[in-house]
Amino acid sequence: MEKQFVIQLDNYPGELAHLARALGQRGVNITHITCAGAGPIACAMVTTDDEIAEDVLKTLGHDYLEGQTVVVDVLDKPGGFADVAEQLTAGGVNILGTMVVGRREGIMEMAYAVDDAEKAREIVPKAALVNIR
Repeated sequence: MEKQFVIQLDNYPGELAHLARALGQRGVNITHITCAGAGPIACAMVTTDDEIAEDVLKTLGHDYLEGQTVVVDVLDKPGGFADVAEQLTAGGVNILGTMVVGRREGIMEMAYAVDDAEKAREIVPKAALVNIR
């Protein structure tokens, strides 16, 4: 089962490379990754299906949140992302992180790291979306 980790990093050159190398050295395959930084702090969102990833993060001493990954086809229109976020929020699901993992005509494929994937899967079809995985 894929998990998405939202990892707090120091925002300086080489920190993301250090994280990626540590995961790779332990045989963890990164299936998706995104990172952003502001000021002294950066945030990486890493998706993997390898259970060892959590051990690597603990060894490195990074603060992180772990969520279950839910992939949703979101209508690619103004407010499409907001529609999903609002539906999840109204249903009591916390979004820990999200990233675009694909695009096709009229659709954004979004991976959401959530605290309750089962509840998210019940809620999202009610938001009149195309598909959920």
